[in-house]
Amino acid sequence: MKTRYYALAMGIVFLAVGALGFVPGIVAPPEGAPPLQMDSNYGLLLGLFPVNLLHNLVHLLFGLWGVLAYRSFGAARGYAGAVAVIYAVLAVMGLIPALNTTFGLIPLYGNDVWLHAAIALVSAYFAMARRPAEADYSFRR
Repeated sequence: MKTRYYALAMGIVFLAVGALGFVPGIVAPPEGAPPLQMDSNYGLLLGLFPVNLLHNLVHLLFGLWGVLAYRSFGAARGYAGAVAVIYAVLAVMGLIPALNTTFGLIPLYGNDVWLHAAIALVSAYFAMARRPAEADYSFRR
């Protein structure tokens, strides 16, 4: 998969996940979950991934960014690099009890930890991609 298509696919996935986070039947109430100061739309997406209003908005922003980054290789590569770093930090934050709710604003615990780590690894792969071969004609006369 090319880096531009990765950005587009991730953008679409993030947009879909962000939108699904607002659907009451798909978000189950969290039982025994850490309390949040921002508890609007707080629940488990698909019964697995903790989300709330801010978490859904972040997904929508990353989705929009991915779709817009699709327009050029450089933008897509930058998007992949930023997603890799940001999601690696989020995965580590999810492992630290004092930070796994992002100061009471966004839940980052449970299944979110391994999902964020996987997103960071895949994004890092695409962030290291080389420019498409069509652009490497400097050796010809």
